[in-house]
Amino acid sequence: MRMTTSAATVAATLGLLSLNTQANAETLGSWADNTTLGGKSYIDFTHIENKSDGTKVDPTGTGADVKRFYVIIDHVFNEMWSADLTTDFNYVSNDSETQFYVKKAYLQAKFSDAAIVRAGSSDLPWVPYVENLYGYRYVENTLIDRLKFGTSADWGLHAKGKLFNGMVNYAASAVNGNGYKNPSRSKGVDFAGRIGIEPIKGLHLAGDFYSGKLGQDTQTGPSTRTANRWGAVVAYVAPKFRLGAEYFSADDWKTSNNNAVLSSNPSDSADGYSVWGSIIPMAKVSLFARYDSAKPNKDTIPSLEDTYYNVGVSYAAYKNVDFALVYKHEKVDNGTINTSNGNIGGTNDGTYDEIGVWSQLKF
Repeated sequence: MRMTTSAATVAATLGLLSLNTQANAETLGSWADNTTLGGKSYIDFTHIENKSDGTKVDPTGTGADVKRFYVIIDHVFNEMWSADLTTDFNYVSNDSETQFYVKKAYLQAKFSDAAIVRAGSSDLPWVPYVENLYGYRYVENTLIDRLKFGTSADWGLHAKGKLFNGMVNYAASAVNGNGYKNPSRSKGVDFAGRIGIEPIKGLHLAGDFYSGKLGQDTQTGPSTRTANRWGAVVAYVAPKFRLGAEYFSADDWKTSNNNAVLSSNPSDSADGYSVWGSIIPMAKVSLFARYDSAKPNKDTIPSLEDTYYNVGVSYAAYKNVDFALVYKHEKVDNGTINTSNGNIGGTNDGTYDEIGVWSQLKF
């Protein structure tokens, strides 16, 4: 049987469409095979009692908070190139609105384990590193993050790597300085760096340095001093226990109102330390505790002091699902400061007590 010209054309078209559909399916399948979707959430249900000069103030009360809910998309183009997008959602019961923003969005080039470069918003050298050693980020921010002397990510150029079979690690960033929530530019960039060493398995020694204008040195704005911060951590992380200590010192980081120190303001300094430990006495159960002490305005308000501690017990209910019963206490003497738990203090002092259940879900 002979096929007419029009019939042949239809057959050829259908054939091309079939091949194209198959190619698209293979392309889609290849894209999906190289893309991962994950997430992480920090949710708590607690009772808070916050006092200012002996009087209860907000956020005193009982309620639930979604402190963080990350959606993480990673795509691998090849052995060198990859990309990440991490969105963040949070709602805190004493805030007036829900927030949704991009935390990380970067393109990565991995030349080797010793040289990984990222462009965009990515982890800064210090806070995520200490979080990993601490192990209980879902319960509380680490020291400089809690006191707002640093943040976990920012927009800019980043490099990191491991040397000598992983014994030495480093990270360096040139960033805008405003943190991941604010990608706006200033006249220059800030610099951050870390170098760490693991001389024996589980023992971590590291130091960090940060210098810049914190995004405040705009073209039309007032002159701003250079803020500097350096710190150190020593920690031992074993399968059954963790023990660590962190110290920081900062100059001209912020005033008592948590703004970068302008040249028209008096110079200021701060320092503080944190010690923590945890132990796993039985399968799926761990006991942990932490103590922080800091003087956030040593020159302008030398008597202002912040003391914080927490104690708790956690239970690994399922793989990547953790619950912790925790008690937190924070005391501010001789003033007010703004921490991850809000404004604490008063004309003279203030206390913050919180008890409840914190949870972490990873998928």
